[in-house]
Formats: sequence, structure tokens, C-alpha cells
Amino acid sequence: MNIRYLAVVSSLVFISGGYVSAFANAAPSDSKATERPAEYRFHSVTSTALSETLALKSGEINRFVFTRWAGPDLPVWVYLPDGIDLSRAPVLFMMHGNKRDPHRYLREWREPAQKNGLIVVAPEFSQRDFPKSAGYNLGNVFRKETEGRQDESIWSFSAIEPIFDRVKQAVGSQQTQYSIYGHSAGAQFVHRYLYYKPDAPVKQYIAANAGWYTRPDVAEVYPYGLAGAGISEEMLKAALSKNVLLLLGDKDNDPNHKSLRRSPEAMKQGPHRFARGLSYHEFGKQKADEYALPFGWRVKVVPGVAHSNGLMARAAASSVN
Repeated sequence: MNIRYLAVVSSLVFISGGYVSAFANAAPSDSKATERPAEYRFHSVTSTALSETLALKSGEINRFVFTRWAGPDLPVWVYLPDGIDLSRAPVLFMMHGNKRDPHRYLREWREPAQKNGLIVVAPEFSQRDFPKSAGYNLGNVFRKETEGRQDESIWSFSAIEPIFDRVKQAVGSQQTQYSIYGHSAGAQFVHRYLYYKPDAPVKQYIAANAGWYTRPDVAEVYPYGLAGAGISEEMLKAALSKNVLLLLGDKDNDPNHKSLRRSPEAMKQGPHRFARGLSYHEFGKQKADEYALPFGWRVKVVPGVAHSNGLMARAAASSVN
């Protein structure tokens, strides 16, 4: 830590466990740039010592390193809307896509978050620490997609609630629940989080344009269904009753999209993302009817939108309840 670079800024919110400094032109660690345009600028943590102070600045994208869990240290990006009572603002987790680029995603969320008064929290799950789809999209529950179940304390799913507690403390939030949104690979994270963390204090799950799904089918083998997933019938029933919004762009219908999974099991769900989302919702409805349960999932089709987090963010922000 070099204290010469600390700046005293107004409208800061403080929490024990690190601090944010005003490095207005700082770039993400994987960038070679030394100067960034204004839309890339953020306030970055320079220390994670628990005895020090973490400061989050309203109206800016902030970055701090989260250490208070059993898994690897996690960069966390946060946008605080300006000019509102942060203690009462809804908290939304924003799960990035397969490129592991939460800063870009959060830049796209900045305007709708400000407009709708949302605190947006974006953990960063790197390829190094959470490799491939098993490490991130599937929650790091298994070492590989179907092999070697890991201790729950290091699941990527297990980082979300303690990060929520940390951000709540930082802003003096009175919220007891959060919403969670994901686009593409992030949407895969969200709909599986639904299964594996049934007691998480989630108000609403928003999954936008997922490429493929773990369907609520106890007969189909994981990760395409729940056979071998370690999800009990009670957990499945709870998932079917939750407040879930499947946000689907009707132009996300390219069967040859470069990142679309084309395994036989995925192709059974539909030829493209839009069809697979509709199929997932319909399968869930059938399962809820089978159990005679109230079905909490709904679909919102976003017309004219393909595989775009930025455009889906606008629809999602206005849907947060």
C-alpha cells in the first residue's frame, strides 16, 4: 500500500475491511492501457486488510477485493446510484458472461441502474480460479461437469450471500433480500443458484439469454437435468415456486452462434437460445403441475434484441421488484 495515493472524497460510504482510492484512470489488471476513457474509470481497492476501511463512492463504478469466504479472493465491482437514499435502494447482483468481464457488463448497467435506483454488485469469477463452465456457470459444485463434488464452502454460489452482507454494511442498507441477474453464462449461474441455494435471501431471479439449461428433470443426467446433481425433491419444489423471470431476446435465435453449446443434450432443448428459454419455462410449468405446486416462473420476451447484455439490462432493470 502506498498512502500517497489516498484521496479524501466526498459522498463516500465506509465499511471495515479495506478501502477504495480515487484512481480515476486505473485500468483492470488484464489491460495494457495506462489511460482509459471516462466510461472505463473506476475506484479501486488498494488494500484488503480487515482493520482498514473500504469506501464506496456514489455515482461511480467501484472495485474491491472480497476475502471473507473459503474460496479465492474475488474482485467485486459495485455501482452506487447517485442522489438517492442508499439505505433503502434495492440490491441487484449482476453475473457476468463467459468472457468474465464484469467491468464491461457493469458499464452497460450503469445508466439503467441510476435510472431505477439500483445498487448493482458484480463479482468477478476468473477463468484461473473458476475454470470452464464447471467452475462458473455450474457454480463450482463439481470439479468437472459431472465428477468430483466439491465442498460447499468453495462453490462460486457460496460467495454471493457474504458479499451481500459486506455491501449492506458498506452502504448502511436496510435490505434483507437481493435480486440476482445474469446474462448468457451469468444466466446459467442464476438458474442453477436457484436449485443449489434454496435458503438464499433472494427476492427475484432474472436469467437472460442462457445458452442451455439444467432442466428440473429428475430423470435426465446432470448437468442437463437433475439426476446425480444432489438436488432433493424438496429443493426442486422450492425452486419451482420461486420468483423467477426468464428474460429472452426474440432475436437471440442464431442456431450457429459461435458460443452456443451444440451437444446432443443441449440440442434437445432447442436449436437456439430463444427456443431453449421457452422450452425451459414450459418444462418447469409441467413439473409444477405434476407436483400441484404454484408456479413462480414467468417469461418476458424482449422484442428485437439478440445476444446483448446492454439491451437486456434495460429490460431487466425496469423489472426488478
